[in-house]
Amino acid sequence: MAEDRDKDEDAEGAGVEKPSNRKRLIIFAAAGLLAILLAGGGAFFVLGGDDSGEQAVAERPAVFVDVREMTVNLASEPNQDRPRFLRFSVALEVDDPDVASSLEPLMPRIEDTFQVFVRELRPSELEGSAGVYRLREELLRRVNIAVHPAKVDGILFKEVVVQ
Repeated sequence: MAEDRDKDEDAEGAGVEKPSNRKRLIIFAAAGLLAILLAGGGAFFVLGGDDSGEQAVAERPAVFVDVREMTVNLASEPNQDRPRFLRFSVALEVDDPDVASSLEPLMPRIEDTFQVFVRELRPSELEGSAGVYRLREELLRRVNIAVHPAKVDGILFKEVVVQ
């Protein structure tokens, strides 16, 4: 029965040649080799390229500005009897000493921004490393809004305690 189908197909496509499996294999092998070469070239340029970027980072060390330790009461969970608190201290990372000195007079604004945000959090939102990561990202966003046009590059937690 399969032989009958092959004969019928050969009869219908008399002038048309079907590509052989060997040609398909060669085409797929060439496409795979090309993809590997492109990926290798891209990796060379990204990883093995010019080292001037690393030198620029080494020449400009980061400057850290401490924010005083804060203790803030958190929003209540449903059916929660006792109040919960978050005690944390952070350091702001900037890449320029001039920016660090310009942050000192803005410290009351930064602390207010942090406290207003943290008071709205619930203890369940701070559970695990994902909760602390979200807290870090939101504090970074808010501090950059508060100190604009200066720019803070990172928030580093020195202490985080939920009681």
